[in-house]
Amino acid sequence: MTMDTLTTVGEIATEHPLATRVFARHGIDFCCGGGVSLKEACETRGLDLDLVLAEIEKETGEGPNDTRRWDQEPLTDLIDHILVTYHRPLDEELPRLHDMAVKVLDVHRDKAEQTLTDLLATYQALKAELEQHMAKEEQILFPMIRQGRGAMAGGPIHVMEAEHESAGAALARLRSLTNDYQVPEEACNTWRALWHGLQALEHELHSHIHLENNILFPRAQTESV
Repeated sequence: MTMDTLTTVGEIATEHPLATRVFARHGIDFCCGGGVSLKEACETRGLDLDLVLAEIEKETGEGPNDTRRWDQEPLTDLIDHILVTYHRPLDEELPRLHDMAVKVLDVHRDKAEQTLTDLLATYQALKAELEQHMAKEEQILFPMIRQGRGAMAGGPIHVMEAEHESAGAALARLRSLTNDYQVPEEACNTWRALWHGLQALEHELHSHIHLENNILFPRAQTESV
């Protein structure tokens, strides 16, 4: 693919997976917001388009690229990759982050009560939504796709995409509450770990949602397994 300023962020992420490192670095949404052009994404974030393009070209052109092209792999392999790389780690990570958020609020309520209270409430809602979301994918949507019934999965896919939008909004809220994950000077080790953990969660969820919205779902509705 030849990249230009009008190529969508989702297309770039699909055909040049290592470009997602640049998008994550600059806070460019390549999953739910993957339908906008690179030019528009840069304008929205106040970024220098030429510099971002240069970073993408450097990231995708240097060193061995062993990142699999999931737009060209079997659908069943892609589903397995999503389960192993994203779903199962979330089984452990979501409760871990929740426990830290509760602890930080309990210990540091006097320092930032409103922010920490809002953050915990936002995270709890996101956690519950993600757990229900993954269960629906694993019990309903993914089996349909594995059985070659992706063309009939328009309804479940629409629900999953709407829930992805909701998760994206929650991630944006968490980033706002944490001041772009700038660790406060008074932060203890748990507070610091919580900020870093939430930022990593954002990055992983962006990659996760990108694979589903921009690759798995479109392919499943038009291809057989």
